[in-house]
Amino acid sequence: MWCRRCATRRRIATADSSARGDARAAREMATLVSFHAHPDDEAIATGGTLAKASADGQRVVLVVATRGERGEVPEGFLTAGEQLADRRVVETHVAAKALGIDRVEFLGYTDSGMMGEPTNQDPDSFWQASIDDAAERLAAILRAEDADVLTIYDDHGTYGHPDHIQVHRVGRRAAHLAGTARVYEATMNRDHLQRLIRTADDSAMDLPDLPDADSFDGFGTSEDQITAAIDVSDYLGAKRAAMAAHASQIGDTSLFLALPPEAFAATWGLEWFVRPSWPTRPLRSSLFDDDSCWASVPGAWQPSPALLESEG
Repeated sequence: MWCRRCATRRRIATADSSARGDARAAREMATLVSFHAHPDDEAIATGGTLAKASADGQRVVLVVATRGERGEVPEGFLTAGEQLADRRVVETHVAAKALGIDRVEFLGYTDSGMMGEPTNQDPDSFWQASIDDAAERLAAILRAEDADVLTIYDDHGTYGHPDHIQVHRVGRRAAHLAGTARVYEATMNRDHLQRLIRTADDSAMDLPDLPDADSFDGFGTSEDQITAAIDVSDYLGAKRAAMAAHASQIGDTSLFLALPPEAFAATWGLEWFVRPSWPTRPLRSSLFDDDSCWASVPGAWQPSPALLESEG
């Protein structure tokens, strides 16, 4: 839903664009490029948003910095001689099909491993890559696609993984080089996640073991700093299928897939983004329409009233 003020601004902006003969504004299909560190990140962080964009008729392009060579895999999962990186590339293409992604590209860097591990120093790792060189690889795709929107990660990579931090740095630089003005940083709503865990602790619902809510104090972004909340509740089937496609990393008993449907919807039914230097309120409900904002929110999300500055 949109508030009346935002809808009015949108009508004025549309009229102005038509008067200018703005070809981009008149184009029916926009292009979203989503940049991620490893296979499976796209499904977890932005899977619903990508599926929604595809269903809405937008072109969706996935760019992955590495092939996830450092991921952990269950013993006996890979076939004889099979490399994890090769399996994860196949999994990415299966997930992309589930989400309706039109194009998948890998930038060719090596997974850096978790922060502080010796693999961070691998000269071929993404963490050691030249920002300008990596940004130019991504910028070439942004230019070729005439991208309208780029998604990256927040400045601490949600939880501090070096490759996620590098996605932020490289993505910001690439957007500058390519002239992609609309950049959204995928994050997690820390307050929402902590509320869900505390509510689950008090419920009688049969849930897998959950981490302590306080352990997420440095995770993601506080609710009052989030710019956009995308309602992806209609695309949870595609998001779950994309997660399941990454079977080498996300098993049936993982916390991601072991949640019952109600808990899965509460956890993953909204995806969260920050657009730097953009007003945090009113909260946006679209990455494509600058004037689209929340006039109401799904019942599973209970923010403070101050988050919904609206005349609707």
